[in-house]
Amino acid sequence: MKPHGKEIATNSVVPAPSPSVSGDIRDEQRGMERQFSFFSIIGLAFAILNSWTAMAASLNIVLPSGGPVAMLWGLVVSAIGALCLSASLAEIWGPYHWSAMLAPPGWAPLISWICGWFAVTGWWALVATAGSLAGSLITGIIALMHPNYELERWHVFLIFEAWMIGAFLVNTFGVRLLPAINRAALTWSIIGVTVISITCLACSSPNYESSQFVFRSYINETGWNNGVAWILGLLQSAFGLTGFDAVSHIVEEMPSPHIHAPRAMVLAVLIGATSSFAFLIVLLFCVKDVNAVIASPAGALLEIIYQATNNRAGAVCLLMFPVVSMAFAGQGIMTGASRMTHTFARDNGLPFSRTFAHINSRFRVPLASLILTTMLCVIFGCIYLGSSSALNAILSSSVVALNVSYSIPVALLLIRGRHLLNPPDLPEPPTFSLGRVGGPLANIIGLTFAVLTTVFFLFPPELPVTPSNMNYTIVVFGIIAIVSAITWLTSGRRHFKGPLDMDELLRMAYDARRPGTGAESQQEKPL
Repeated sequence: MKPHGKEIATNSVVPAPSPSVSGDIRDEQRGMERQFSFFSIIGLAFAILNSWTAMAASLNIVLPSGGPVAMLWGLVVSAIGALCLSASLAEIWGPYHWSAMLAPPGWAPLISWICGWFAVTGWWALVATAGSLAGSLITGIIALMHPNYELERWHVFLIFEAWMIGAFLVNTFGVRLLPAINRAALTWSIIGVTVISITCLACSSPNYESSQFVFRSYINETGWNNGVAWILGLLQSAFGLTGFDAVSHIVEEMPSPHIHAPRAMVLAVLIGATSSFAFLIVLLFCVKDVNAVIASPAGALLEIIYQATNNRAGAVCLLMFPVVSMAFAGQGIMTGASRMTHTFARDNGLPFSRTFAHINSRFRVPLASLILTTMLCVIFGCIYLGSSSALNAILSSSVVALNVSYSIPVALLLIRGRHLLNPPDLPEPPTFSLGRVGGPLANIIGLTFAVLTTVFFLFPPELPVTPSNMNYTIVVFGIIAIVSAITWLTSGRRHFKGPLDMDELLRMAYDARRPGTGAESQQEKPL
Protein backbone atom coordinates (compact mmCIF):
# COMPACT_ATOMS: atom_id res chain seq x y z
CA MET A 1 0.00 0.00 0.00
CA LYS A 2 1.52 3.28 -1.03
CA PRO A 3 1.59 6.24 1.34
CA HIS A 4 -0.52 9.18 0.38
CA GLY A 5 -1.45 12.50 1.88
CA LYS A 6 0.38 14.49 4.51
CA GLU A 7 2.78 13.14 7.12
CA ILE A 8 2.26 14.76 10.52
CA ALA A 9 5.55 14.33 12.35
CA THR A 10 4.54 10.94 13.65
CA ASN A 11 5.78 8.89 10.69
CA SER A 12 2.16 7.87 10.27
CA VAL A 13 0.43 8.95 7.13
CA VAL A 14 -2.74 10.85 7.81
CA PRO A 15 -4.20 12.49 4.73
CA ALA A 16 -4.62 16.20 4.81
CA PRO A 17 -8.19 17.05 3.91
CA SER A 18 -8.71 19.46 1.10
CA PRO A 19 -10.06 22.91 1.94
CA SER A 20 -13.50 21.85 0.74
CA VAL A 21 -13.45 18.73 2.90
CA SER A 22 -12.20 20.69 5.91
CA GLY A 23 -14.97 23.17 5.37
CA ASP A 24 -17.52 20.38 5.20
CA ILE A 25 -16.21 18.98 8.46
CA ARG A 26 -16.42 22.34 10.20
CA ASP A 27 -19.93 22.80 8.84
CA GLU A 28 -20.92 19.41 10.25
CA GLN A 29 -19.36 20.30 13.60
CA ARG A 30 -21.28 23.54 13.73
CA GLY A 31 -24.44 21.53 13.05
CA MET A 32 -24.24 20.14 16.59
CA GLU A 33 -24.15 22.50 19.56
CA ARG A 34 -21.57 22.56 22.38
CA GLN A 35 -24.15 21.78 25.02
CA PHE A 36 -22.42 19.36 27.43
CA SER A 37 -20.88 20.75 30.63
CA PHE A 38 -18.31 18.72 32.58
CA PHE A 39 -20.96 17.47 35.02
CA SER A 40 -23.25 16.38 32.19
CA ILE A 41 -20.28 14.68 30.48
CA ILE A 42 -19.57 12.73 33.67
CA GLY A 43 -23.27 11.92 33.80
CA LEU A 44 -23.18 10.66 30.21
CA ALA A 45 -20.10 8.51 30.82
CA PHE A 46 -21.50 7.09 34.06
CA ALA A 47 -24.93 6.51 32.49
CA ILE A 48 -23.28 4.55 29.68
CA LEU A 49 -21.09 2.48 32.00
CA ASN A 50 -24.04 2.22 34.41
CA SER A 51 -21.67 0.02 36.37
CA TRP A 52 -23.49 -1.01 39.54
CA THR A 53 -26.76 -1.52 37.67
CA ALA A 54 -25.13 -3.45 34.82
CA MET A 55 -23.20 -5.72 37.16
CA ALA A 56 -26.17 -6.31 39.44
CA ALA A 57 -28.50 -7.01 36.51
CA SER A 58 -26.04 -9.53 35.04
CA LEU A 59 -25.46 -11.52 38.24
CA ASN A 60 -26.92 -14.55 36.46
CA ILE A 61 -23.74 -14.65 34.37
CA VAL A 62 -21.17 -14.58 37.18
CA LEU A 63 -22.83 -16.57 39.99
CA PRO A 64 -22.67 -19.93 38.16
CA SER A 65 -19.26 -19.01 36.74
CA GLY A 66 -17.11 -18.43 39.81
CA GLY A 67 -19.66 -17.17 42.33
CA PRO A 68 -18.72 -14.49 44.88
CA VAL A 69 -14.99 -14.95 44.27
CA ALA A 70 -15.37 -14.12 40.59
CA MET A 71 -17.88 -11.39 41.38
CA LEU A 72 -15.69 -9.39 43.79
CA TRP A 73 -12.10 -10.25 42.96
CA GLY A 74 -12.96 -10.47 39.29
CA LEU A 75 -14.22 -6.91 39.59
CA VAL A 76 -10.88 -5.85 41.06
CA VAL A 77 -9.08 -7.40 38.08
CA SER A 78 -11.50 -5.84 35.61
CA ALA A 79 -11.24 -2.46 37.34
CA ILE A 80 -7.45 -2.46 37.07
CA GLY A 81 -7.63 -3.49 33.41
CA ALA A 82 -10.36 -0.97 32.54
CA LEU A 83 -8.64 1.83 34.45
CA CYS A 84 -5.37 1.22 32.59
CA LEU A 85 -7.21 1.10 29.27
CA SER A 86 -9.20 4.27 30.00
CA ALA A 87 -6.08 6.13 31.13
CA SER A 88 -4.23 4.96 28.01
CA LEU A 89 -7.04 6.21 25.79
CA ALA A 90 -7.34 9.43 27.79
CA GLU A 91 -3.81 10.30 26.68
CA ILE A 92 -4.75 9.90 23.03
CA TRP A 93 -8.40 11.02 23.02
CA GLY A 94 -9.87 7.72 21.94
CA PRO A 95 -9.11 4.78 19.66
CA TYR A 96 -10.27 5.53 16.13
CA HIS A 97 -8.42 8.74 15.28
CA TRP A 98 -5.19 7.81 17.01
CA SER A 99 -5.03 4.38 15.45
CA ALA A 100 -4.38 6.36 12.25
CA MET A 101 -1.93 8.75 13.90
CA LEU A 102 0.11 5.96 15.48
CA ALA A 103 0.10 3.60 12.49
CA PRO A 104 3.26 2.98 10.41
CA PRO A 105 3.63 4.96 7.18
CA GLY A 106 1.18 3.89 4.54
CA TRP A 107 -0.90 1.74 6.87
CA ALA A 108 -3.01 4.45 8.50
CA PRO A 109 -6.12 3.99 6.31
CA LEU A 110 -6.31 0.21 6.69
CA ILE A 111 -5.57 0.18 10.43
CA SER A 112 -8.02 2.97 11.21
CA TRP A 113 -10.60 1.19 9.00
CA ILE A 114 -10.26 -1.99 11.09
CA CYS A 115 -10.36 -0.03 14.35
CA GLY A 116 -13.36 1.97 13.17
CA TRP A 117 -15.36 -1.11 12.23
CA PHE A 118 -14.69 -2.76 15.59
CA ALA A 119 -15.59 0.48 17.37
CA VAL A 120 -18.93 1.01 15.62
CA THR A 121 -19.81 -2.68 15.95
CA GLY A 122 -19.02 -2.56 19.66
CA TRP A 123 -21.18 0.51 20.13
CA TRP A 124 -24.08 -1.00 18.22
CA ALA A 125 -23.89 -4.08 20.45
CA LEU A 126 -23.54 -1.91 23.56
CA VAL A 127 -26.81 -0.14 22.74
CA ALA A 128 -28.45 -3.56 22.60
CA THR A 129 -27.24 -4.46 26.10
CA ALA A 130 -29.46 -1.82 27.71
CA GLY A 131 -32.56 -3.35 26.14
CA SER A 132 -31.37 -6.85 27.02
CA LEU A 133 -30.88 -6.11 30.70
CA ALA A 134 -34.10 -4.08 30.88
CA GLY A 135 -36.01 -7.00 29.40
CA SER A 136 -34.52 -9.36 31.97
CA LEU A 137 -35.38 -7.04 34.87
CA ILE A 138 -38.96 -6.38 33.77
CA THR A 139 -39.79 -10.02 33.05
CA GLY A 140 -38.26 -10.80 36.45
CA ILE A 141 -40.78 -8.47 38.09
CA ILE A 142 -43.62 -10.31 36.36
CA ALA A 143 -42.20 -13.67 37.46
CA LEU A 144 -41.93 -12.56 41.09
CA MET A 145 -45.43 -11.12 41.26
CA HIS A 146 -47.02 -14.01 39.32
CA PRO A 147 -45.38 -17.33 40.31
CA ASN A 148 -47.26 -19.22 37.57
CA TYR A 149 -45.88 -16.97 34.85
CA GLU A 150 -43.92 -18.84 32.17
CA LEU A 151 -41.27 -16.72 30.52
CA GLU A 152 -41.19 -16.86 26.73
CA ARG A 153 -38.23 -15.54 24.75
CA TRP A 154 -40.43 -13.27 22.70
CA HIS A 155 -41.51 -11.45 25.89
CA VAL A 156 -37.94 -10.24 26.41
CA PHE A 157 -37.67 -9.54 22.68
CA LEU A 158 -40.66 -7.16 22.73
CA ILE A 159 -39.35 -5.26 25.78
CA PHE A 160 -35.94 -5.09 24.11
CA GLU A 161 -37.40 -3.55 20.96
CA ALA A 162 -39.47 -1.03 22.94
CA TRP A 163 -36.33 0.05 24.81
CA MET A 164 -34.44 0.62 21.56
CA ILE A 165 -37.25 2.67 20.04
CA GLY A 166 -37.54 4.75 23.21
CA ALA A 167 -33.82 5.55 23.16
CA PHE A 168 -34.10 6.57 19.51
CA LEU A 169 -37.03 8.92 20.20
CA VAL A 170 -35.24 10.64 23.09
CA ASN A 171 -32.09 11.15 21.01
CA THR A 172 -34.10 12.53 18.09
CA PHE A 173 -36.78 14.71 19.63
CA GLY A 174 -35.22 15.42 23.02
CA VAL A 175 -31.67 16.24 22.00
CA ARG A 176 -31.70 19.58 23.85
CA LEU A 177 -32.68 17.72 27.01
CA LEU A 178 -29.74 15.29 26.83
CA PRO A 179 -27.38 17.26 29.14
CA ALA A 180 -30.13 17.54 31.78
CA ILE A 181 -31.01 13.86 31.32
CA ASN A 182 -27.36 12.89 31.81
CA ARG A 183 -27.12 14.91 35.01
CA ALA A 184 -30.34 13.30 36.23
CA ALA A 185 -28.92 9.87 35.36
CA LEU A 186 -25.89 10.42 37.58
CA THR A 187 -28.01 11.71 40.47
CA TRP A 188 -30.59 8.92 40.11
CA SER A 189 -27.89 6.26 40.04
CA ILE A 190 -26.19 7.53 43.20
CA ILE A 191 -29.51 7.77 45.05
CA GLY A 192 -30.55 4.31 43.81
CA VAL A 193 -27.45 2.44 44.91
CA THR A 194 -27.60 4.18 48.30
CA VAL A 195 -31.29 3.46 48.93
CA ILE A 196 -31.10 -0.19 47.86
CA SER A 197 -27.96 -0.79 49.95
CA ILE A 198 -29.35 0.78 53.13
CA THR A 199 -32.74 -0.92 52.78
CA CYS A 200 -31.32 -4.39 52.14
CA LEU A 201 -28.83 -4.13 55.00
CA ALA A 202 -31.47 -2.84 57.40
CA CYS A 203 -34.01 -5.52 56.47
CA SER A 204 -31.45 -8.34 56.61
CA SER A 205 -30.05 -7.36 60.00
CA PRO A 206 -28.72 -9.27 61.87
CA ASN A 207 -28.97 -12.36 59.65
CA TYR A 208 -26.14 -11.64 57.25
CA GLU A 209 -24.16 -14.16 55.24
CA SER A 210 -20.70 -14.99 56.56
CA SER A 211 -17.60 -13.21 55.35
CA GLN A 212 -16.34 -16.64 54.28
CA PHE A 213 -19.19 -16.85 51.76
CA VAL A 214 -18.86 -13.25 50.58
CA PHE A 215 -15.12 -13.15 50.00
CA ARG A 216 -14.00 -16.77 49.55
CA SER A 217 -16.80 -19.02 48.28
CA TYR A 218 -16.52 -20.42 44.76
CA ILE A 219 -19.32 -21.76 42.56
CA ASN A 220 -18.86 -23.49 39.21
CA GLU A 221 -21.89 -24.82 37.34
CA THR A 222 -20.55 -24.19 33.82
CA GLY A 223 -18.91 -27.51 32.97
CA TRP A 224 -15.60 -25.72 32.40
CA ASN A 225 -12.67 -26.16 34.78
CA ASN A 226 -12.44 -23.64 37.62
CA GLY A 227 -9.85 -21.43 35.93
CA VAL A 228 -11.78 -21.01 32.69
CA ALA A 229 -15.06 -20.57 34.60
CA TRP A 230 -13.53 -17.75 36.67
CA ILE A 231 -12.27 -15.94 33.56
CA LEU A 232 -15.67 -16.32 31.89
CA GLY A 233 -17.19 -14.77 35.01
CA LEU A 234 -15.14 -11.64 34.31
CA LEU A 235 -17.67 -10.81 31.59
CA GLN A 236 -20.02 -9.37 34.22
CA SER A 237 -17.52 -6.85 35.61
CA ALA A 238 -15.75 -6.16 32.30
CA PHE A 239 -19.11 -5.32 30.75
CA GLY A 240 -19.95 -3.00 33.64
CA LEU A 241 -16.78 -0.99 33.01
CA THR A 242 -16.75 -0.76 29.21
CA GLY A 243 -17.85 2.13 27.01
CA PHE A 244 -15.75 4.79 28.77
CA ASP A 245 -14.60 6.13 25.39
CA ALA A 246 -18.09 7.58 24.83
CA VAL A 247 -16.94 11.10 25.65
CA SER A 248 -14.37 10.99 22.84
CA HIS A 249 -17.25 10.76 20.36
CA ILE A 250 -18.89 14.00 21.49
CA VAL A 251 -15.83 16.29 21.69
CA GLU A 252 -17.47 18.49 19.07
CA GLU A 253 -20.38 19.07 21.46
CA MET A 254 -18.44 20.01 24.62
CA PRO A 255 -16.44 23.07 25.64
CA SER A 256 -12.74 22.60 26.54
CA PRO A 257 -12.71 18.95 25.44
CA HIS A 258 -8.93 18.74 25.86
CA ILE A 259 -9.51 19.05 29.62
CA HIS A 260 -12.91 17.47 30.19
CA ALA A 261 -12.75 14.37 27.95
CA PRO A 262 -9.68 12.67 29.54
CA ARG A 263 -10.87 13.37 33.08
CA ALA A 264 -14.34 12.03 32.35
CA MET A 265 -12.97 8.77 30.90
CA VAL A 266 -10.92 7.96 33.99
CA LEU A 267 -13.40 9.26 36.57
CA ALA A 268 -16.25 7.23 35.08
CA VAL A 269 -14.28 4.00 35.56
CA LEU A 270 -13.19 4.96 39.09
CA ILE A 271 -16.70 5.88 40.20
CA GLY A 272 -18.20 2.83 38.52
CA ALA A 273 -15.71 0.36 40.00
CA THR A 274 -15.83 1.65 43.58
CA SER A 275 -19.62 1.98 43.72
CA SER A 276 -20.07 -1.47 42.17
CA PHE A 277 -17.63 -3.15 44.56
CA ALA A 278 -19.41 -1.73 47.59
CA PHE A 279 -22.86 -2.59 46.21
CA LEU A 280 -21.93 -6.18 45.32
CA ILE A 281 -20.59 -6.72 48.85
CA VAL A 282 -23.92 -5.50 50.23
CA LEU A 283 -25.86 -7.87 47.98
CA LEU A 284 -23.72 -10.87 48.93
CA PHE A 285 -24.12 -10.22 52.66
CA CYS A 286 -27.91 -10.14 52.13
CA VAL A 287 -28.14 -13.48 50.31
CA LYS A 288 -30.15 -16.10 52.20
CA ASP A 289 -30.15 -18.96 49.67
CA VAL A 290 -27.60 -18.75 46.87
CA ASN A 291 -29.04 -21.74 44.99
CA ALA A 292 -32.44 -20.04 44.88
CA VAL A 293 -30.75 -16.88 43.59
CA ILE A 294 -29.09 -18.77 40.72
CA ALA A 295 -32.25 -20.66 39.77
CA SER A 296 -34.79 -17.86 40.31
CA PRO A 297 -36.97 -17.01 37.28
CA ALA A 298 -37.17 -13.47 38.69
CA GLY A 299 -33.46 -12.96 38.14
CA ALA A 300 -30.61 -12.90 40.63
CA LEU A 301 -30.84 -9.21 41.58
CA LEU A 302 -34.57 -9.19 42.31
CA GLU A 303 -34.32 -12.51 44.17
CA ILE A 304 -31.58 -11.14 46.45
CA ILE A 305 -33.59 -8.00 47.17
CA TYR A 306 -36.67 -10.13 47.86
CA GLN A 307 -34.71 -12.42 50.19
CA ALA A 308 -33.45 -9.35 52.04
CA THR A 309 -36.79 -7.53 52.37
CA ASN A 310 -39.12 -10.57 52.42
CA ASN A 311 -41.65 -8.35 50.67
CA ARG A 312 -42.57 -8.66 46.99
CA ALA A 313 -43.94 -5.14 46.60
CA GLY A 314 -40.95 -3.64 48.39
CA ALA A 315 -38.52 -5.60 46.24
CA VAL A 316 -40.23 -4.45 43.05
CA CYS A 317 -40.17 -0.82 44.21
CA LEU A 318 -36.44 -1.03 44.87
CA LEU A 319 -35.87 -2.64 41.48
CA MET A 320 -37.32 0.47 39.85
CA PHE A 321 -33.98 2.20 40.47
CA PRO A 322 -32.02 -0.11 38.12
CA VAL A 323 -34.92 -0.28 35.64
CA VAL A 324 -34.96 3.51 35.28
CA SER A 325 -31.15 3.51 35.19
CA MET A 326 -31.40 1.19 32.20
CA ALA A 327 -33.61 3.76 30.48
CA PHE A 328 -30.96 6.42 31.13
CA ALA A 329 -28.27 4.02 29.88
CA GLY A 330 -30.20 3.25 26.71
CA GLN A 331 -30.43 6.86 25.61
CA GLY A 332 -26.84 7.60 26.67
CA ILE A 333 -25.38 4.67 24.76
CA MET A 334 -27.51 5.55 21.75
CA THR A 335 -25.93 9.03 21.82
CA GLY A 336 -22.40 7.62 21.80
CA ALA A 337 -23.17 4.98 19.17
CA SER A 338 -24.83 7.40 16.76
CA ARG A 339 -21.95 9.89 17.07
CA MET A 340 -19.38 7.16 16.41
CA THR A 341 -21.43 5.97 13.42
CA HIS A 342 -21.68 9.55 12.11
CA THR A 343 -17.94 10.11 12.48
CA PHE A 344 -17.02 6.90 10.69
CA ALA A 345 -19.51 7.57 7.90
CA ARG A 346 -18.17 11.12 7.51
CA ASP A 347 -14.79 9.54 6.75
CA ASN A 348 -16.36 7.21 4.13
CA GLY A 349 -16.00 4.18 6.39
CA LEU A 350 -19.53 2.80 5.91
CA PRO A 351 -21.66 1.87 2.92
CA PHE A 352 -23.82 4.84 1.89
CA SER A 353 -21.55 7.09 3.95
CA ARG A 354 -22.94 10.34 2.56
CA THR A 355 -26.38 9.45 3.93
CA PHE A 356 -25.20 8.39 7.39
CA ALA A 357 -22.83 11.38 7.73
CA HIS A 358 -25.62 13.90 7.25
CA ILE A 359 -26.68 16.15 10.15
CA ASN A 360 -30.43 16.74 10.11
CA SER A 361 -30.97 20.51 9.98
CA ARG A 362 -34.26 20.38 11.88
CA PHE A 363 -33.23 18.23 14.84
CA ARG A 364 -29.48 19.03 14.63
CA VAL A 365 -28.56 15.39 15.15
CA PRO A 366 -27.14 12.68 12.85
CA LEU A 367 -30.63 11.31 12.22
CA ALA A 368 -29.64 8.74 9.60
CA SER A 369 -26.98 7.35 11.95
CA LEU A 370 -29.55 7.15 14.73
CA ILE A 371 -31.92 5.24 12.46
CA LEU A 372 -29.16 2.86 11.35
CA THR A 373 -28.10 2.19 14.95
CA THR A 374 -31.69 1.53 16.00
CA MET A 375 -32.40 -0.80 13.09
CA LEU A 376 -29.25 -2.83 13.68
CA CYS A 377 -30.15 -3.19 17.36
CA VAL A 378 -33.66 -4.32 16.39
CA ILE A 379 -32.04 -7.03 14.27
CA PHE A 380 -29.60 -7.82 17.09
CA GLY A 381 -32.54 -8.50 19.38
CA CYS A 382 -33.64 -11.38 17.17
CA ILE A 383 -30.96 -13.47 18.89
CA TYR A 384 -33.45 -13.71 21.76
CA LEU A 385 -35.83 -15.67 19.57
CA GLY A 386 -33.35 -18.49 19.01
CA SER A 387 -30.88 -18.64 21.90
CA SER A 388 -31.18 -19.23 25.63
CA SER A 389 -27.84 -17.46 26.12
CA ALA A 390 -28.74 -14.35 24.11
CA LEU A 391 -27.83 -11.99 26.96
CA ASN A 392 -24.37 -13.54 27.19
CA ALA A 393 -23.87 -13.22 23.42
CA ILE A 394 -24.90 -9.55 23.31
CA LEU A 395 -22.77 -8.60 26.32
CA SER A 396 -19.80 -10.52 24.91
CA SER A 397 -20.15 -8.86 21.51
CA SER A 398 -20.01 -5.37 22.98
CA VAL A 399 -17.06 -6.06 25.28
CA VAL A 400 -15.01 -7.97 22.70
CA ALA A 401 -15.50 -5.45 19.89
CA LEU A 402 -14.72 -2.43 22.05
CA ASN A 403 -11.71 -4.17 23.61
CA VAL A 404 -10.27 -4.79 20.14
CA SER A 405 -10.80 -1.14 19.17
CA TYR A 406 -9.11 -0.02 22.41
CA SER A 407 -6.21 -2.43 21.93
CA ILE A 408 -5.19 -1.29 18.45
CA PRO A 409 -3.91 2.23 19.32
CA VAL A 410 -2.51 1.07 22.67
CA ALA A 411 -0.51 -1.68 20.95
CA LEU A 412 0.71 0.78 18.31
CA LEU A 413 1.80 3.21 21.04
CA LEU A 414 3.78 0.49 22.81
CA ILE A 415 5.42 -0.69 19.61
CA ARG A 416 6.22 2.68 18.03
CA GLY A 417 7.00 4.80 21.11
CA ARG A 418 5.53 7.58 23.26
CA HIS A 419 7.30 10.32 21.33
CA LEU A 420 4.42 10.10 18.85
CA LEU A 421 2.08 11.64 21.44
CA ASN A 422 3.72 15.05 21.06
CA PRO A 423 4.38 15.80 17.38
CA PRO A 424 7.03 18.52 16.79
CA ASP A 425 4.69 20.63 14.66
CA LEU A 426 2.26 20.81 17.61
CA PRO A 427 4.58 21.90 20.44
CA GLU A 428 1.96 22.20 23.19
CA PRO A 429 2.29 19.17 25.53
CA PRO A 430 -0.74 16.95 26.14
CA THR A 431 -3.03 18.05 28.97
CA PHE A 432 -3.29 14.48 30.29
CA SER A 433 -0.13 12.40 30.55
CA LEU A 434 0.74 9.21 32.43
CA GLY A 435 4.46 9.91 32.25
CA ARG A 436 7.37 7.95 30.82
CA VAL A 437 7.01 5.11 33.33
CA GLY A 438 3.30 5.13 34.13
CA GLY A 439 2.29 5.30 30.48
CA PRO A 440 3.96 2.09 29.24
CA LEU A 441 2.95 0.28 32.44
CA ALA A 442 -0.71 1.22 31.97
CA ASN A 443 -0.50 0.31 28.28
CA ILE A 444 0.88 -3.16 29.01
CA ILE A 445 -1.62 -3.95 31.78
CA GLY A 446 -4.58 -2.65 29.79
CA LEU A 447 -3.54 -4.45 26.60
CA THR A 448 -2.98 -7.75 28.43
CA PHE A 449 -6.42 -7.53 30.03
CA ALA A 450 -8.10 -6.69 26.71
CA VAL A 451 -6.44 -9.55 24.82
CA LEU A 452 -7.16 -12.11 27.56
CA THR A 453 -10.85 -11.23 27.88
CA THR A 454 -11.32 -10.94 24.11
CA VAL A 455 -10.22 -14.53 23.60
CA PHE A 456 -12.16 -16.07 26.49
CA PHE A 457 -15.37 -14.10 25.93
CA LEU A 458 -15.74 -15.91 22.61
CA PHE A 459 -16.11 -19.20 24.51
CA PRO A 460 -19.59 -20.67 25.08
CA PRO A 461 -20.79 -19.93 28.65
CA GLU A 462 -21.32 -23.60 29.54
CA LEU A 463 -20.62 -27.16 28.49
CA PRO A 464 -21.76 -29.22 26.69
CA VAL A 465 -22.34 -26.80 23.83
CA THR A 466 -25.71 -26.95 22.08
CA PRO A 467 -27.26 -24.77 19.35
CA SER A 468 -29.35 -23.13 22.06
CA ASN A 469 -26.56 -22.16 24.48
CA MET A 470 -23.66 -21.49 22.10
CA ASN A 471 -21.98 -18.09 22.12
CA TYR A 472 -23.19 -16.33 18.97
CA THR A 473 -20.58 -13.58 19.33
CA ILE A 474 -18.36 -15.32 16.81
CA VAL A 475 -21.24 -15.42 14.31
CA VAL A 476 -21.88 -11.70 14.78
CA PHE A 477 -18.24 -10.89 14.12
CA GLY A 478 -18.10 -13.21 11.16
CA ILE A 479 -20.93 -11.28 9.52
CA ILE A 480 -19.35 -7.93 10.37
CA ALA A 481 -15.96 -9.08 9.04
CA ILE A 482 -17.50 -10.15 5.74
CA VAL A 483 -19.38 -6.87 5.31
CA SER A 484 -16.30 -4.85 6.27
CA ALA A 485 -14.03 -6.79 3.90
CA ILE A 486 -16.44 -6.48 0.97
CA THR A 487 -16.86 -2.75 1.62
CA TRP A 488 -13.09 -2.25 1.81
CA LEU A 489 -12.46 -4.12 -1.43
CA THR A 490 -15.27 -2.45 -3.36
CA SER A 491 -14.89 1.15 -2.18
CA GLY A 492 -12.93 1.61 1.04
CA ARG A 493 -9.43 1.17 -0.34
CA ARG A 494 -10.15 3.87 -2.92
CA HIS A 495 -12.20 6.38 -0.94
CA PHE A 496 -11.28 5.85 2.73
CA LYS A 497 -8.23 7.91 3.69
CA GLY A 498 -8.51 7.68 7.46
CA PRO A 499 -10.02 10.29 9.79
CA LEU A 500 -10.54 13.42 7.70
CA ASP A 501 -10.88 15.70 10.74
CA MET A 502 -7.54 14.71 12.28
CA ASP A 503 -5.94 18.14 11.84
CA GLU A 504 -9.04 19.79 13.27
CA LEU A 505 -9.10 17.59 16.38
CA LEU A 506 -5.36 17.83 16.99
CA ARG A 507 -5.49 21.60 17.02
CA MET A 508 -8.55 21.49 19.24
CA ALA A 509 -6.62 19.30 21.65
CA TYR A 510 -3.41 21.32 21.77
CA ASP A 511 -4.51 24.86 21.05
CA ALA A 512 -7.92 25.16 22.73
CA ARG A 513 -6.33 26.40 25.95
CA ARG A 514 -5.00 29.52 24.30
CA PRO A 515 -7.19 32.56 24.92
CA GLY A 516 -9.58 33.31 22.10
CA THR A 517 -9.01 30.06 20.17
CA GLY A 518 -10.66 26.69 19.73
CA ALA A 519 -13.02 25.28 22.30
CA GLU A 520 -11.81 27.69 24.96
CA SER A 521 -13.56 30.48 23.14
CA GLN A 522 -16.84 28.67 23.51
CA GLN A 523 -18.82 29.78 26.53
CA GLU A 524 -19.05 26.82 28.86
CA LYS A 525 -22.51 26.21 30.17
CA PRO A 526 -23.06 26.06 33.92
CA LEU A 527 -23.19 22.72 35.69
